[in-house]
Amino acid sequence: MSTENLINQEAIDKLREMVDGIDIGMLGTYSHNNPFIHAVPMSRQEIDEQGTIWFLFSSSSETFTHLQADSRVSLLYADIKGYNFLSVNGVATISKDPARIEKYWNKWVEAWFEKGKEDPHIRVLQVKPVEAHYWDNKTNKLVSLVKLAASALTGAKLDIGRQGNLSL
Repeated sequence: MSTENLINQEAIDKLREMVDGIDIGMLGTYSHNNPFIHAVPMSRQEIDEQGTIWFLFSSSSETFTHLQADSRVSLLYADIKGYNFLSVNGVATISKDPARIEKYWNKWVEAWFEKGKEDPHIRVLQVKPVEAHYWDNKTNKLVSLVKLAASALTGAKLDIGRQGNLSL
C-alpha cells in the first residue's frame, strides 16, 4: 500500500469524494461519565468548500447531550464493497440556523422530525475536521484481494491501494 498524504484543496477534494461516495458514517461523541465512544449512524448533508461536514440532528438525542459537554467528534466511514475507509476527528458546533435547515431539508430528513421543518428539536451540526486519514483502493475489492494473496504467496510487494493523511 502506498502512502499519499494530501494537503489543502486536494485534501478537501478527497474528503468530499470519499464522504459523498459513502454517505452514511458513524458519528462518535464523548460522554464525561463513560470512557467509551458513543457512535450513531449519520448521513451528511453537505461538505462545504472548506471541508466542513454538515448534518441535521435532534436536540433530544444522546449525541446532542454529549456535545454540550465535549465538542470533540470522530467520524468513521467504511465502504466495504469498494474497500475504501475514512477516519475524521474534528470539533463540532451546534446551531439552529434556519437557512441551513431549509437548505438541507428533504424527504429523508422529514422522516426523522414529526413536526417538519418547524420541529423545535432540529439542530444543525457543523463538524470542522482537525485530522483525517484515508485508505482507498486503486482498483476493486476482488483485484485487491487477489493482489494481496499473490503478495503473501510470492513475497512481492504489490501496490494494492493507498493511504494517507488529509491536511485541510
